[in-house]
Amino acid sequence: MNKLGFLLVLAIFSCSPKKSSLTIATAANMQFAMSALVEAYEAETGTDCEIILGSSGKLTAQIQQGAPYDLFFSADTKFPEALQASGNTIGEPVIYAQGQLVLWSMKENLLVSLDQLSSKEVSHTALANPKTAPYGLAAEEVLKRLNLYEANESKFVFGEGISQVNQFIISQAAEMGFTAKSVVLSPNMSTHDNWITIADSLHSPINQAMVILKNDRGLGKEAEAFATFVRSEKGLSILRNFGYR
Repeated sequence: MNKLGFLLVLAIFSCSPKKSSLTIATAANMQFAMSALVEAYEAETGTDCEIILGSSGKLTAQIQQGAPYDLFFSADTKFPEALQASGNTIGEPVIYAQGQLVLWSMKENLLVSLDQLSSKEVSHTALANPKTAPYGLAAEEVLKRLNLYEANESKFVFGEGISQVNQFIISQAAEMGFTAKSVVLSPNMSTHDNWITIADSLHSPINQAMVILKNDRGLGKEAEAFATFVRSEKGLSILRNFGYR
């Protein structure tokens, strides 16, 4: 090969695009756990991953509209099943964890309890939109089961998802709020321990499912490998550390 031909080949390879990173649509309750999973997976495999956060309902709508995501980690089973029914998935949804609901406050001197929601000390209670966020639906079930919903409805402030609920609580725009246990166990929140776990018997199980998405990005094998990692003992250990069952 002459010098001109060599330089041409070198230019072609230099301009070749790198393989796209794995794009993981993730329910907001999984923000910190997913970051830990991705960090461990990238260190182990060298595969680049990008996390897209949102409420499960909003992410589902984006996927149905053609968003180029490779995997979807929902906060429930309903939304992944809807994507399977609409032909947007490869294979069936797989439950990867069961989440836990907590009631949390950043006010150190405020007693956190379900009964306290009706007190004068609490003017605002934050919960995620029950229509798009499974943890919001679970909170709504708890409040209705204990006959606390109608009596306190004027106090409710609704976040689009858990991330916005957390903002309401951390800023103390809401004295208390319902969020995921994985949030209060995250490293940057673990010192703020004014929270209680809500009994599972008060709401439907928060079974969280993941699914590999159908697209033309050519990363099906990489997506399956990440899904397998999450189900491995190392992946499950990370999930347990964030309060998932």
